[in-house]
Amino acid sequence: MNKLLKLSAASLLVFTGFSVNADTLSDVKSKGSLSCGVSTGTPGFSNPDSNGNWSGMDVDVCRAIAAATLGDDRKVKYVPLSAKERFIALQSGEIDVLSRNTTWTHTRDTSLGLNFAGVNYYDGQGFMVKKALGVNSVKDLAGASFCIQAGTTTELNLADYFRSNNMKFKAVTYDTSAQTKGGFEAGRCDALTSDVSQLAGLRSTLKDPSSAVVLGDVISKEPLGPVVRQGDDNWFNIVKWSLNAMIEAEELGITSRTIDRTSTSPGVQRLQGKIGKLNEHLGLNKAWARNIISQVGNYGESFERNIGMSTPIALPRGVNQLWIKGGILYSPAFR
Repeated sequence: MNKLLKLSAASLLVFTGFSVNADTLSDVKSKGSLSCGVSTGTPGFSNPDSNGNWSGMDVDVCRAIAAATLGDDRKVKYVPLSAKERFIALQSGEIDVLSRNTTWTHTRDTSLGLNFAGVNYYDGQGFMVKKALGVNSVKDLAGASFCIQAGTTTELNLADYFRSNNMKFKAVTYDTSAQTKGGFEAGRCDALTSDVSQLAGLRSTLKDPSSAVVLGDVISKEPLGPVVRQGDDNWFNIVKWSLNAMIEAEELGITSRTIDRTSTSPGVQRLQGKIGKLNEHLGLNKAWARNIISQVGNYGESFERNIGMSTPIALPRGVNQLWIKGGILYSPAFR
């Protein structure tokens, strides 16, 4: 692992507000690939198969950026990072973008020299317990022990919630998501707490998924999305609008199978690159959005493929449904 990833928390401050590379697009083109920071394994979001092929909602964001900038969604170098390593890796220039189920918070957005480029999944912190425990609510877990991944918002959320409800708890911390699952299965804690989407993914990989249940309690807001370094506004815009292109495509009814169909809709034609000069403002060619949609798909395709009801994770769209269908998801205007 690069020495930069082993820096102490104090050393991290050296990078705060500092742009390691002010022209990330040129750097990516020069390398011929995008370095994308992902998790060490989160089913449905960024997870490698037995052959080392990565897939998931966060991986699709990486692929979309590569399709927009390099014309090929396969030109991505995936860099697995723990929660503790992720921000240092981005600040140091080890990666070009972080797309790793990372919560957008005030402190992260204002003190680390980083910018969140949007939200690709609106989540919240929940709890998973063994069915045999007979627990129906987090309020029944006073004095319980919780498996937690270190370096996440989960730790503070748990402390705040239990303090607010005058309840005691014990934290059992691990470095990776897989380790928290291992601790939970081994009975080293009474409950595992994390984002609800992550709990659903971890539950699907248990030796006996039916032995555990994710409680209905949600104690926080966890807007997850890609992150870039401050100081390179054009790269910030590229990452932001690559994600927006997937969302806009779903709203317009464009899929990976229909993107090249003739349309009289100005909105569709803009994404196809047939009219307008949106690409020029990003320093990309006219096919940038078309490449994203044809190679990766729209947001809905990504959701259903990775975490939807037909997958083992089986998450409903919920608030991540388009605004025109009762959710809160929409892109700023492409005009």
